[in-house]
Amino acid sequence: MAKCTKKTEEKLSDRNFSIAVIRGDGIGIEVVEEGLKVLRAVDDRAALCLEFTEFPWGSDYYLEHGAMMPADALETLAGFDAIFLGAVGHPEIHDHVTLNELLLPIRRRFDQYVCLRPNTLFSGMDSPLKKAKPGEIDITLVRENTEGEYANVGGIQFENQSSEMGVQAGVFTRHGCERVIRYAFELARSRGSKKPVTSITKSNAQGYGMVVWDRAFERVSAEYPELSTQSLLVDAAAMEFVRRPESFDVVVASNLFGDILSDLAAIITGSIGLAASGNINPEGDHPSMFEPVHGSAPDIVGKGLANPLAAILSAAMMLEHLGQAAAAAAIRKAVLSVVEQGAALPPDMGGTANTTQVGDAVVNALKPA
Repeated sequence: MAKCTKKTEEKLSDRNFSIAVIRGDGIGIEVVEEGLKVLRAVDDRAALCLEFTEFPWGSDYYLEHGAMMPADALETLAGFDAIFLGAVGHPEIHDHVTLNELLLPIRRRFDQYVCLRPNTLFSGMDSPLKKAKPGEIDITLVRENTEGEYANVGGIQFENQSSEMGVQAGVFTRHGCERVIRYAFELARSRGSKKPVTSITKSNAQGYGMVVWDRAFERVSAEYPELSTQSLLVDAAAMEFVRRPESFDVVVASNLFGDILSDLAAIITGSIGLAASGNINPEGDHPSMFEPVHGSAPDIVGKGLANPLAAILSAAMMLEHLGQAAAAAAIRKAVLSVVEQGAALPPDMGGTANTTQVGDAVVNALKPA
């Protein structure tokens, strides 16, 4: 691990953090580079001591070693304060391999049961929804992250035969549902939310697992009588995200539904290239992991087209989780400035700036006037 060499009088041990960096695949390598650039800039400005250790795990590692990461990778990562991830995915490797051998094991091993995905329509961004105005759409998705439909319980019988059969089971536990729903209510309370806390369900068709979810939502909501609530079927929620997105604030959903709706929320707020996320262990017993929502996008690798803003905003989420609210706010403010000014936007946001130029613009916006 690299040693922090900055020694200042005001340096405090609670401002020293070790960050594991996994660039992963495709444009993940490129956007992490810009995220690190911004982190180092704010590190210098805020007198932090961020120590980065890179691990070359991902699809290239798989193609060479037959595994996405070493057998002792999780034990190695356990010693870090946080994990900064780029993206995983490769056209020559099935997604169930890249996900189930890297991303999902990290989430489960470190009990990162909250996937927090904020989506805000920034000033300077156009929404595909013609009536949407900056600031009106501000949806925070709280996605259950360790069980539900992604629990990977099931199996395949008669593989590659005409009678091939796959069984995929969703796992919904009272404990798992209640804790992520309670996190959503605590978040809504901290935001002073005046809008309903929204639960996403499909218990009309999934009469076992989603009923456990609905009952958990009812029990937990009773603990927060000052907050209003609503429960929507996932198809109705998708419709309402488009029809009246301004009516939502904190939305809590199962693993699958949260994944789908957060992508929709990203698009109606301008671009998935702005969609940050944190895989969070709220108790702080294990490291949390921060990553952009977008994938590895192998078709644009090396072309300078990758939008690094989601990775940069994920880095801000990481600093906030580590208790460095001022540094996190400085990054978000710099990103908002770059977006609002519009001079250094990537192609997916209507600009012509390349990946490096966007990162440089954020760094320049960090500098005091």
